[in-house]
Amino acid sequence: MAPKGPNPLILLALTSVSFAAFAFIVKRRFVASSPASTHLQSIPRSNSNLCSQIVMPAIFDKLAGILRPGDDGKSEQTPTSPVFDHNKVTVIFVLGGPGAGKGTQCSHLVADFGFCHLSAGDLLRAEQNREGSQFGELIHNCIKEGTIVPMEVTIKLLENAMSAALKESPTREGWGEDRGRFLIDGFPRKMDQALKFDEEVCRASLVLFFSTTEQVMLDRLLERGKTSGREDDNAESIKKRFVTYKETTMPVIQHYEALGKVAEIDSSPSVEEVHLKAKEVVAKILQQK
Repeated sequence: MAPKGPNPLILLALTSVSFAAFAFIVKRRFVASSPASTHLQSIPRSNSNLCSQIVMPAIFDKLAGILRPGDDGKSEQTPTSPVFDHNKVTVIFVLGGPGAGKGTQCSHLVADFGFCHLSAGDLLRAEQNREGSQFGELIHNCIKEGTIVPMEVTIKLLENAMSAALKESPTREGWGEDRGRFLIDGFPRKMDQALKFDEEVCRASLVLFFSTTEQVMLDRLLERGKTSGREDDNAESIKKRFVTYKETTMPVIQHYEALGKVAEIDSSPSVEEVHLKAKEVVAKILQQK
């Protein structure tokens, strides 16, 4: 008697099980490769510095929830206009290497024209020391290593500070009825920061670029470090800050220079000489408002 072939019912059952297993695997792979799950993987990181190594997915999850409330991730956000109207709100970025004299000159311009002076570094240090801050450790390590804090944190701190100043509406020239004047020093330090701030917060009117030699900046920073108490005013951190400045901030200055928005001032002379030049430049900008 000839041997019987495989039972058709058994073959059908095995085929169904195999198909179900295949479908399950395909579904898992599709979910793993979908935009929602690859969002964090697509965030650019550099293995060359401690700051980038600390920026783990959990931190970006917190940023997404705190800095963009209401975004459930189900739909792509549509472009929006800046928070502040650049015709009413004057923003001047103050850039230059560490120790170029940005803070000193800002204090004089505040007295001259009634600006609100916002230091990105001071805002970050305040957030670092704020009790319960979710980003304190991240900011601490970035400052220590001379690297750049994720732009979402810095930009939101600046936006909040500007909103608070406008609500107070100081009774001085250039303020009132949603009008205001801001000097923002130490920002933007990267191209993505510059573009995002212009697009989402307020378009900058000018970049004051204080330039001098590295030796002058080094001497000033070491002298300041004797009394400042800042953890980044030491030789090792200063060298790292110089490298970061050259690699990331100079392209920002070149970008605004191409837009005709840069006024370069040599900050090597005395504070008084530099102040006179900066005052003249800023006066011309404000006359156009």
